[in-house]
Amino acid sequence: QLVESGGGLVQAGASLRLSCTVTGSGFVIEDVAIGWFRQSPEKDREQVSCVDADAIPEYSDSVNGRFITIRDNAEKTVYLQMNNLKSDDTAIYYCAAELFPGRGGRCPMRPAKLLTSWGQGTQVTVSS
Repeated sequence: QLVESGGGLVQAGASLRLSCTVTGSGFVIEDVAIGWFRQSPEKDREQVSCVDADAIPEYSDSVNGRFITIRDNAEKTVYLQMNNLKSDDTAIYYCAAELFPGRGGRCPMRPAKLLTSWGQGTQVTVSS
């Protein structure tokens, strides 16, 4: 199970750090890629980052240079540090784990509709 936290209401230009913590014993975080996704009303769920089992990150063009994802396997947590937030970043943010064995803990992840392990989401609202 994945649990997100850290969302909130901030002004444009501010920073937030989201956390995605693995709870329970369903999988070993060290072995899987973890992605951050976001969804706003009337838009498809968009992946913004992925960090693989070797802690190598990838980012979407929309957040590259502003967001940083870091994994802390000892804490069973993946963080999304969001800097210079914009109103377009307003969304519910979710983390997901890529559990398909054939992916070998690598990015990119399969499309969101194929992923089966998700957190409940955390709201991020950026006011302009």
